Amino acid sequence: MNRVCFQLQVKPDRLAEYAERHAAVWPEMLRAINDAGRRNYSLFLRADGLLIGYYETADDAAAQAALDADPRTSAWEAQMSEFFISLDGRPDQGAPRLSEVFNLEDQLAQL
Repeated sequence: MNRVCFQLQVKPDRLAEYAERHAAVWPEMLRAINDAGRRNYSLFLRADGLLIGYYETADDAAAQAALDADPRTSAWEAQMSEFFISLDGRPDQGAPRLSEVFNLEDQLAQL
């Protein structure tokens, strides 16, 4: 299982609306994410708009391709792209990934 973390910047004037939209994500979008193979998916939003996302997947490239090809995702992603500063393309495709530098379970397993 691969752990994936990404970062985006939400426009300051749209923070409340962004959080509200994610309080009840469309059921078809939730199913598409699940069907694409993403698990343990969370978003964290700081007061200044910094958004950190995390999920686990067996194959991130395959999950991204599945979401890109899934007709259930395009309307949601188009709407969400309006919330971000300096984003080219869809949020699920264009978000910069962060490198993992520490994982407790991995290091404990090596002891």
